[in-house]
Amino acid sequence: MRLWFILVLLALASPAVTKDLREPRLTIAKGGSGHPQVALTFDACSGGVDERILKTLVDNRIPATLFVTRRWLVRNGPTVKLLAAHPDLFEIENHGSNHVPAVVGDKPVFGIKPAGTLANVRAEVEGGASAITADFGVQAGWYRDATARYSSDALDLIKSMGFRIGGYSLSGDYGATVPAAKAERIIGNARDGDVIIAHINQPGRASGAGVARGVLALKAKGYAFRRLDEVDTKEDDRR
Repeated sequence: MRLWFILVLLALASPAVTKDLREPRLTIAKGGSGHPQVALTFDACSGGVDERILKTLVDNRIPATLFVTRRWLVRNGPTVKLLAAHPDLFEIENHGSNHVPAVVGDKPVFGIKPAGTLANVRAEVEGGASAITADFGVQAGWYRDATARYSSDALDLIKSMGFRIGGYSLSGDYGATVPAAKAERIIGNARDGDVIIAHINQPGRASGAGVARGVLALKAKGYAFRRLDEVDTKEDDRR
């Protein structure tokens, strides 16, 4: 009885913002049993570039959608030039200016301080978009914030700004934290229509090697790879 009472008190004490967070789901049209397909999406939050993943994509002509932050673009000039040289492979989309969760309130999300206000959410989105236009000469159409969690009011704002929300259906590396073997297994077992999220900015972590191997495993199975800008998608913001 006492344990139950303590659990109730803890639940009541939880900040309201944690109950309101959304983790949007996104899938693409299925290719069917004979032509399965997935969308590879990679976050470039900060730091460097995982050449194990990037080289796999370029060498095997595998298209992908990259969600990049302004601060990552600033720090990785040579890679930006490489991406710009392969517009047929890489779709560049908005991951914000400084990798800030689109959450109104002051509760950290996975240890990251949120935007806090709608004005700050807008600034984060606009800063990322302008950086992409400056470096690539294109306008981003999708937005994915830091942590891929949002408060409902922030989601509404971002959509009103003309962006679609870059959700996902399969986490391939859990923020580049899992061992290589697990990342390889997760991605290698993706299903037809999955939108896979992984990270291309953590060259020092083991998971990147597994991500690359998992992608090649899908290729060997006959999977096709689609960018978000070239395939029908299904979005669900309710989860």
